[in-house]
Formats: sequence, C-alpha cells, structure tokens
Amino acid sequence: MIKRLWLLDTAETLPYKNLAVEEYLTMNVPEETCILFLWRNRHTVVIGRNQNLLKECDVERAEKDGIFMVRRLSGGGAVFHDLGNLNFTFIVRKEDYDISRQIGVILAALENLGITAEQTGRNDVTVCGAKISGNAFYRMSGRCYHHGTLLIDTDKNKIEKYLRVSKEKLALKGVDSVKSRVANLRDFKADITVSEVKEALEDAFGRVYGLPVNRLSEETLPSGTIDPLVQRYLSEEWNRGENRFYNRRLKQRFDWGDIEMLLQIKKGIVKEADIYSDAMDQDYISRMKTSLAGCESSKERLTAAIDRVAVSQNNLSDSMIERIRSDVKALIQNSDLQ
Repeated sequence: MIKRLWLLDTAETLPYKNLAVEEYLTMNVPEETCILFLWRNRHTVVIGRNQNLLKECDVERAEKDGIFMVRRLSGGGAVFHDLGNLNFTFIVRKEDYDISRQIGVILAALENLGITAEQTGRNDVTVCGAKISGNAFYRMSGRCYHHGTLLIDTDKNKIEKYLRVSKEKLALKGVDSVKSRVANLRDFKADITVSEVKEALEDAFGRVYGLPVNRLSEETLPSGTIDPLVQRYLSEEWNRGENRFYNRRLKQRFDWGDIEMLLQIKKGIVKEADIYSDAMDQDYISRMKTSLAGCESSKERLTAAIDRVAVSQNNLSDSMIERIRSDVKALIQNSDLQ
C-alpha cells in the first residue's frame, strides 16, 4: 500500500542525466512509496530498449543538427523530445504498481486544466482521437516504472524530420504520417504552459492517492552512483550496439509491434543473435535473444528455444505474451531456414 508520495521536478534537460536519475530512483525507491519524476529533454531522439537506432532515426540528419540520441531501458517505440514536451515517470515497488491509478493522475490533471482525455489501448492517451501522450514500462528486481510523454507545444515537424516510421506501422494506425497522428495540448488550450501542467500533475498526484506530496531535492541524490549511469547512457555501445555480421534476417509487423531477428549462423549453430522490436515488454524480447544464442539453427530447435523463454518479470498479460510467442514461432516456421 502506498503511504508516501515523493515528487522530483528537475530543471535538467540533458537526456543522459535524466535517464540516469530515473534509473537511480527506480533502483532505490523505498517500500510503500510512489515517486513522480517530472523531466524534459532538449532536442532528443529516444529509442526503446530493443530498437535499432539506425532504423528508427535519421542519424545523419540528427548528428548534423545536433540532436541527442539515446536508448532508454523501457520497451516501445522511438519518440522525439523537445522542451515543449513534458515527461513523467511513476516509480514504485512491484506490489504497488497500478497502471490504472497512474494513468488516472494524468487524466485527472488534464481534466483539471479543462481538457478531457482518455486512455486508448495499452500505452496511449488521446484527446479527441489524437495522441498527446505515449507510455512505456519497465521492471527491475521488484521495482517498476511507468513513464510517458505529454506533448504540450512540441515541434511536430521535427518528429517527422528525425524519426523513421514504417508505412506498415502508420497504416496500422490509420494515418499517413507521424505528424497527423499526434497533437499538442496547446491545440486544445491555446494558453497552456509547461508550468501549468506541472502544477496540475502535482495536485492530481495528491488527490488520486489521497496523500500529501513531498518534494525531493535533486542535490541530495548521490552523484557517485548516478555519474556512472550517465556514462553508460552516453556510450556508443549502449546506444548503437556492436557491429556484427549476420547472415539471416527475419522480419515482420504484427498488431502488437514489429520484430526483426538477425542471426549469425555458422555450421548450423546460432553464434550471435540480435532482436529489434518496439514491443512494449523489453524484458521478454531480451530473454528471447538470450535463448536463441548457441541454439542449433533448425526451425524445430529455434521454435523450441522460443518456447523456453522465461516470462517472469514481464510487463504484459499472459495472453499478450502467448500472442508474441506464437507469432515469433510462426515467423521462424515460415522462413527460409532449413
């Protein structure tokens, strides 16, 4: 049961630092406590844990324009952040994780600002059918976070400029461009400000949980623990991965997300495996990759390896896990692997 509410509202806008603080807070959230972390990044492309940066972002253009690029811990798809976008993160222990309540804080805050929003699907918040918030989820060692964006006055042209979204994904959403699918809160309340949204979130946080909100000071956080996390988020290895040679590629788009499996097969054995996906459960996809490495490359052995993927700590329902498992096995069976 949640007995304490903490709020950290940072002025930091460097994405590597914000993601490091988010991870630190998640690793160290006390029992019976919910932390709401409010943060903004300046001109940044953020990709999901299991995504391929080169596929999701126009890296050459982003580098030329000085855009930051970073990989987060959670699953899901790539997003563009600027100072017109406010990010929120709810951080709790596993036993107190309640997505409905957490989304309820967002909806209540917007309602208090005169904007009626609703949750659609698992990870979007919409107003009048337009997406104003995307959400993603992560668990580590019994600790969880749920984070998301709130588009207040973000530059939608830059979303389209730097993100690469497949035509198949857009068709699935029933739109012809990324820009046409999203909206800013300013489209519904012309004078809305970031400060106003922050105040509404703090008020709704206390009302929804029925507890006073205590503010955290960023100066009290241990730089000796956070600085190494910053360095990891800055590293090329973390953000782009290692360059490996693969001789088999399996790819397909499903209604739960897309998946691309890259296999390095030598003498009938999978020596290396990479799996890129915007599926919401980053942990299950990572476990799948681990299960395939070292496996015999026959369809029977590979599908058996998928069956063995552990699903503990997953963020998805059992039915969703089974859909992913079944679809990936079918992708393997229908491939040209021998």
